[in-house]
Amino acid sequence: MTPERYKKFKDLLDRRQPDLTVLTDQVHKPHNLSAIIRTCDAVGIPDIHLSQPKMGYRNFRGRTVGSHKYVNVHHHSSVEEGISQLKASGFKVYAAHFSDTAIPYSEVDYTSPVAVMMGAEKKGISTKAAELADQHIIIPMQGIVASFNVSVAAAVILVEAQRQRLLKGMYDKPSLPPEIYTPTLFRWGYPELARYCDLRGLKYPQMDDNGQLIDPSSWYTRVRTDT
Repeated sequence: MTPERYKKFKDLLDRRQPDLTVLTDQVHKPHNLSAIIRTCDAVGIPDIHLSQPKMGYRNFRGRTVGSHKYVNVHHHSSVEEGISQLKASGFKVYAAHFSDTAIPYSEVDYTSPVAVMMGAEKKGISTKAAELADQHIIIPMQGIVASFNVSVAAAVILVEAQRQRLLKGMYDKPSLPPEIYTPTLFRWGYPELARYCDLRGLKYPQMDDNGQLIDPSSWYTRVRTDT
């Protein structure tokens, strides 16, 4: 890994927002999932949570989603499971959902731990998921169409979340804990070596301040000796 690439990865990780995420409720179209994951990366979200659609991902294997390099994909057997885990971790869940209690998406606070929940194409958020959400939000429309496509709606909401967090200076200092930051940096910089270590349950070798491996020959010698 070059020093320039190392610096780029560090800059990306320094801006990651671990207390902002997305939870999908039965979203299954590949292009929508890919677009949402891309938007998550663009606004600095390190993790996304997907509930498994009953019909499965359309022409889209779960491991393909999970192979995204810079966003960790977490799968849940149900949206209720995803909501429960996120709430247990201190997240509020804002559901993009039309209801009598829904308020414009720009009127909620995204600077505390927040999970934005997006519903399936056509059907939207399920009844149970809507009941479990902390707040329903909508994007006011000015035309004849009732709503945006799910991936577009997610982008609109997440850009507002980014705006609020930028104003509060939340991108100015690292938020990822060291136990996540350091191994993630190594996996991004040395993906093949990281896979080798993961398969064998080995600790990652240490890096210096320029992203170079510290005494790699000694590390390889220890690995060969131990195995």
